[in-house]
Amino acid sequence: RGEPKTLWGSSEPRPPTAGPGQPSPQQRTETLGFYESDRGRKKKRSLSDLSLLRFISAELTRGYFLEHNEAKYTERRERVYTCMRIPKELEKLMFFGIFLCLDAFLYVFTLLPLRVFLAMFRFITLPCYGLRDRRLLQPAQVCDILKGVILVICYFMMHYVDYSMMYHLIRGQSVIKLYIIYNMLEVADRLISSFGQDILDALYWTATEPKERKRAHIGVIPHFLMAVLYVFLHAILIMVQATTLNVAFNSHNKSLLTIMMSNNFVEIKGSVFKKFEKNNLFQMSNSDIKERFTNYVLLLIVCLRNMEQFSWNPDHFWVLFPDVCMVVASEIAVDIVKHAFITKFNDITADVYSEYRASLAFDLVSSRQKNAYTDYSDSVSRRMGFIPLPLAVLLIRVVTSSIKVQGVLAYVCVVLFYCGLISLKVLNSIVLLGKSCQYVKEAKMEEKLFNPVLIATPGKPAGKQQGTYKSTQGISTDENGSTSVTNQPVHQKENMPSLLVTSNSDQFLTTPDGEEKDISQDSSELKHRSAKKDLLEIDRFTICGNRID
Repeated sequence: RGEPKTLWGSSEPRPPTAGPGQPSPQQRTETLGFYESDRGRKKKRSLSDLSLLRFISAELTRGYFLEHNEAKYTERRERVYTCMRIPKELEKLMFFGIFLCLDAFLYVFTLLPLRVFLAMFRFITLPCYGLRDRRLLQPAQVCDILKGVILVICYFMMHYVDYSMMYHLIRGQSVIKLYIIYNMLEVADRLISSFGQDILDALYWTATEPKERKRAHIGVIPHFLMAVLYVFLHAILIMVQATTLNVAFNSHNKSLLTIMMSNNFVEIKGSVFKKFEKNNLFQMSNSDIKERFTNYVLLLIVCLRNMEQFSWNPDHFWVLFPDVCMVVASEIAVDIVKHAFITKFNDITADVYSEYRASLAFDLVSSRQKNAYTDYSDSVSRRMGFIPLPLAVLLIRVVTSSIKVQGVLAYVCVVLFYCGLISLKVLNSIVLLGKSCQYVKEAKMEEKLFNPVLIATPGKPAGKQQGTYKSTQGISTDENGSTSVTNQPVHQKENMPSLLVTSNSDQFLTTPDGEEKDISQDSSELKHRSAKKDLLEIDRFTICGNRID
């Protein structure tokens, strides 16, 4: 009853007053009102900023700095430069590879008949000199005779195949059916080539295998019959391909030729979107080299057949010339586009084609060594899948049926032409050998010619046998100190343990994958990649196309 009233008009307790250094409640209220008014002004200002003119002005004047992501844009620029370098590097590889195939192809027509003649002469005159050696013929001479006999037998068997009847039979088919047939022929050619080289290698090894070993084969004659059958069937297959191409050239509206050329561009779709490593790209490059050279020979056969039908009128050649150029140009364009995008999608540099070229050059140089285990033409067959025997049989059959040799002057021209082929073969071999030595030296692969790897025979440890054989592989040196790469193989003694001197082309990469790899990682990477095949080991799977391990 006697309590004093507060300022609030009641007897309630007064709110606590602010202590020293703290704002009073009125000051807090004034501050809060100030912030609320300032927030309102900013909200009104932000709403006024969201105008169309300001948005357009911001879009027109907005800037950015590419150097903030320098590594990304540098990589993009290098990819562009790589795509620009691909045509040059690829064509250098193709040019070198085509001349390698030409060298192996000319060998069948030029040096092989001479080597067969020398082997037969040695076999006939051997009793006059006595049996100084347990071998009647050297292994290389046996293989040469087998090649020559297969070539002659298949040539006479091809006379029973009527080219004209085959041409009219194919010409009577519809365009779409011919397109399907041509695609099937391409697939069959790759499959039969992959198996055919194994048949020929089996024949050569069966015929030259040491006789004191336990027999583990069916005999030389069955292998020989299989080889003859393979070469004959493959020659017929190539003849059907050439006939289909000839029908396409002679069609009135060129529709079939256009469809066959478009088939090359379909190859891009089936290749560029697959994962490729360096070894897989090497397989594809070798397959493209073989395919391009085979197409050149097919075009030559088509021109010969057409020129024969028009009595060798030179004016008709210029009618065929635009179509020939169109086929060649489409093949080159497809290869360039395909390889450019494969290298782009798989981050492969253009320098890899120099490694591929050095690998092919190494095959040529190593085949001239003392202890070479194979002929160079067989090495090209394994590496690229190019087997010259069926193609040579077909070309001889077409040339002999298209060109009639009558009179002494015609035979003189044939002899001169044969001498010209021999000169071309020798010149091509010399130039290729010189360029191959240059490529091997640039790739720093010279020491690999002198260090062959020895592999023990089955059932015997390698360590016990390595000491019994001293390697003589490499560039030999004669008594005068001059080097030679064309010496004959050294014959091993019969009591020496049988060793297989593997080619250096089966043991190592041409060059390292990159400079940035540390030496400490080499051992682990080699263990990790021991099951994979390197560039110089790829031969048997080349035909199969884009095989990924």
